[in-house]
Amino acid sequence: MNDLRVRPATEADLATLVRLRDDAARWMLAHGITGQWRPGELDEEHFRQVMAQGEVWLAEAGGRVTGAWELWWEDEAAWGPQPPVAGYVHRLMVDRNTAPPGTGRLLLAAAERRVAEAGRTWVRLDCLAGNAQLNAYYRDAGYRVVGRKEGKPQPGGAPKSFTLLEKELPGPAAPGNTDRSG
Repeated sequence: MNDLRVRPATEADLATLVRLRDDAARWMLAHGITGQWRPGELDEEHFRQVMAQGEVWLAEAGGRVTGAWELWWEDEAAWGPQPPVAGYVHRLMVDRNTAPPGTGRLLLAAAERRVAEAGRTWVRLDCLAGNAQLNAYYRDAGYRVVGRKEGKPQPGGAPKSFTLLEKELPGPAAPGNTDRSG
């Protein structure tokens, strides 16, 4: 997976983003993960709006789309008013037909790099409280649980409860303070 490339999604990618989201929803349902995503829940307009207010990123390898994610610069619905110190990752999606194992972690790392490039020091996300497997996935990726949000509004659906997780990003190394011991 050395050829993984990430790029901002464009208007031309809207149908691909909807397909990725719907495929991920179908995969969850087929694996007994209910209550999270449903096929047909989000349309092109959803991704268009996110692109206007935040960022949507697409990952490609070998000329094929392997995944995507949304990056928001605020998330008051889950986190309340916050100082501008974090980026908020949403809808991390992997194409299970084209992406090798480990792709999700690579996408998460790319999102973390983008947040750091923007000068923010925290990456935050929320995860359906009832999805133990996904909560463990994010904890294993270095995120820590910092709270719970009950009744968060959902696009096209009823409010749900979420675990709030965050990860502090390493600060920039001080000039001349590079560890060369290794």
